[in-house]
Amino acid sequence: MTIVDSPAAGSAVVLRRLYFVRFAFALVWAALLFLTSKSHVGPVGVVLVVGYPLFDVAAAVVDARSTRAAGLYVNIAISLLAGIGLAIASASGVPAVLRVWGAWAVVAGLVQLVVAVGRRRMGGQWPMILSGGISVLAGANFVIGAAAPEPSLANVAGYAVLGGIFFLVSALRLGRTGD
Repeated sequence: MTIVDSPAAGSAVVLRRLYFVRFAFALVWAALLFLTSKSHVGPVGVVLVVGYPLFDVAAAVVDARSTRAAGLYVNIAISLLAGIGLAIASASGVPAVLRVWGAWAVVAGLVQLVVAVGRRRMGGQWPMILSGGISVLAGANFVIGAAAPEPSLANVAGYAVLGGIFFLVSALRLGRTGD
């Protein structure tokens, strides 16, 4: 069973642009989360934690339309469920948000790994492969961190920045062969 189809050359242009947008979004989002919601989930925090996976849904839709990567449809469903789960978890506080965010990071990271490995011939995918692996590890760390005496969303902001950096590096390398 093939999970990922090989994207056309024109898809690299769309993907590069999308990766730059994802980088910028991650930086702005992380700064807002860090400034407003480190140790509690207020109204702004709820909008931010729910908005991130919903932005991921929109980005995956654009990506799927341009590259026809079947694994992205799985990512769309996972991120949509994460947005719903985070909206519900936000009412229970930071530990619940960290658990849902962590579960989402693990599953989405695995999907990202599969998609990026399938796109290797496009170039620029090693950052996405690394990002997927780190997402799996970070997700597990978020779940564990939810049990800490004073759990914080600061690590989630850092996770978003790191993910954004991987999108930037991938955008810069996209279309180059041999990486």
